[in-house]
Amino acid sequence: MFKKILIANRGEIACRVIKTAKKMGIATVAVYSDADRNALHVKMADEAVHIGPPPANQSYIVIDKIVQAIRETGAEAVHPGYGFLSENMKFAEALEKEGVAFIGPPSGAIEAMGDKITSKKIAQEAGVSTVPGYMGLIADAEEAVRISTEIGYPVMIKASAGGGGKGMRIAWTDQEAREGFESSKNEAANSFGDDRIFIEKFVTTPRHIEIQVLADTHGNCVYLHERECSIQRRNQKVIEEAPSPFLDAATRKAMGEQACALAKAVGYASAGTVEFIVDANKNFYFLEMNTRLQVEHPVTELITGVDLVEQMIRVAAGEPLPFTQDDLTINGWAIESRLYAEDPYRNFLPSIGRLTRYRPPVETAAGPLADAGKWVPAQPGDQPPVAATGVRNDTGVYEGGEISMFYDPMIAKLCTWAPTRDQAIAAMRSALDDFEVEGIGHNLPFLSAVMDHPKFVSGDISTAFIAEEYPEGFQGATLDEAELERVAAAAAAMHRVAEIRRTQITGRLDNHERRVGENWVVTLDGREFPVRVQADKGGSTVQVNGRPLRVESDWRPGQSLGRLTVDGAPLTLKVDRIAAGLRLRTRGTDVKAYVRRPRTAELARLMPEKAAPDTSKFLLCPMPGLVVRINVAAGDEVQEGQSLATVEAMKMENILRAERKGVVKSVNAEAGQSLRVDDVIMEFE
Repeated sequence: MFKKILIANRGEIACRVIKTAKKMGIATVAVYSDADRNALHVKMADEAVHIGPPPANQSYIVIDKIVQAIRETGAEAVHPGYGFLSENMKFAEALEKEGVAFIGPPSGAIEAMGDKITSKKIAQEAGVSTVPGYMGLIADAEEAVRISTEIGYPVMIKASAGGGGKGMRIAWTDQEAREGFESSKNEAANSFGDDRIFIEKFVTTPRHIEIQVLADTHGNCVYLHERECSIQRRNQKVIEEAPSPFLDAATRKAMGEQACALAKAVGYASAGTVEFIVDANKNFYFLEMNTRLQVEHPVTELITGVDLVEQMIRVAAGEPLPFTQDDLTINGWAIESRLYAEDPYRNFLPSIGRLTRYRPPVETAAGPLADAGKWVPAQPGDQPPVAATGVRNDTGVYEGGEISMFYDPMIAKLCTWAPTRDQAIAAMRSALDDFEVEGIGHNLPFLSAVMDHPKFVSGDISTAFIAEEYPEGFQGATLDEAELERVAAAAAAMHRVAEIRRTQITGRLDNHERRVGENWVVTLDGREFPVRVQADKGGSTVQVNGRPLRVESDWRPGQSLGRLTVDGAPLTLKVDRIAAGLRLRTRGTDVKAYVRRPRTAELARLMPEKAAPDTSKFLLCPMPGLVVRINVAAGDEVQEGQSLATVEAMKMENILRAERKGVVKSVNAEAGQSLRVDDVIMEFE
């Protein structure tokens, strides 16, 4: 077994690999750029080597710098994580020349399967069902338009060396094909150092289901069942689960056997993932094979008990797989929610900054997890207690750390396990409620809303779920009347606790005692709820619209998380003080709860509301980023939907379009310029 390995990656996945390496008694080496000098993976590793400036194409994907770090530290093997150099054949070959083990597949398999064009041809030859498309190289945007027209819209434009949603666009028109080709090509070059593009037919209302395979150098190959990855936004996965609520045993077996056949055809050894598109009739089509560890691998580990990182290391060391296909049963259900640094209230645009608060829920082991947190294969017939659930959080950040504009916006991967899907969803709801993140925009509210969405709960989903259910973007979840009353009762009870605290301030005038009244008015989301709060030693009984609600909690002023029981059911609230009340967040809802005396509430109704400034004549930068191009000039007439500028942030290009017809008065930015949120890019007449 190796004594020291280097992790050629950063963030969450680097931390994940380090954890398993430490469990196995293997020393670890981290690499870092200037932006990651104080990153968590650097702190966790036994050694760390600086490799260059923040841009990945000057540090993390420069092969020579990684090789030099190997030489300096004497690492015997390299784990590439995902992204960066993980599917780069030249990197694997460079390690072979150095006599260093690559904790991944052979370079020949990377060449065959890591290239999405070649992999499709091999899949067709192996008899695997594939999506119709053009597998040749595409010279320019006009050729992309011609090919797209021949295939028939809609089409998917994809980077051959891509992954993680980078270099992918769906085009429904010639113009979208032209623009999508250019952006995909640029993203692919910047993220992977390979700008080759291919085009295939886009299957409408599909489900994205993938098979995890694991093979060794002794000819053994198994599949560890499937993952459902249909909840996606801009081709980037947001929520994954294992197993899929859609597949039956026969389809699962057929997909798994095809995945293994494909892996064996290219001499695959290590962990890999074969991705399929599955239609409503359970017909499945091969999309691509990712010759690396997937972001969503934890859900597979949670239902099988197999530590995939450990098995990758053991395979790279020449060991055979310790189990056969018959040993790999499905135990329970697991769900993963990807916590991203992106603001759901601003159309999920990237957000950067410092994490002023980062408090994940407590991790617990259950089901296939051993008591010490080690993943072990589930034994046939194992039935964990019905109430048992597990929480796992894979992360690469910490409170006080910074989210950089140079890398992927992922903050953490929150996973829950339970015996059934409904219980796993319930556990995820609770874990999301307990997760505290402040200082940046993040998608926690959106994740919570999805967990309560009827279509997701039913399992009736497709890759179009987010686009169809949130066509105007996410504006927050809406609570029903009963839930609003529970929140109003909680707000009143917490406000009373704060008022009691204020009456106990020292240094008061003699013979002066302030009493806290019982009657209040709670204003929530534009609604008024007259309440009466009657407290006792065990809590409070709050009359809301004549309905008595019992509120029990040990919350105290200053605590940012309130765990209450209201009307016999738990209610978790993220709490911030505001003038005359509290800001409360729960289950995707963000509301200001004003708690006032009846007379004060009467006067508050007369106060005018401040109007928002008119920015309709400006194109504002929606996120911190780098201007890639400006497509218009002063004096130009633009049409609704026309591309005005492209801004790159967190390795993704964002095309900014005109909301209406107009004339450009002035352009205030230029290509290559770094902008902040709401900086003016151009003004219209």
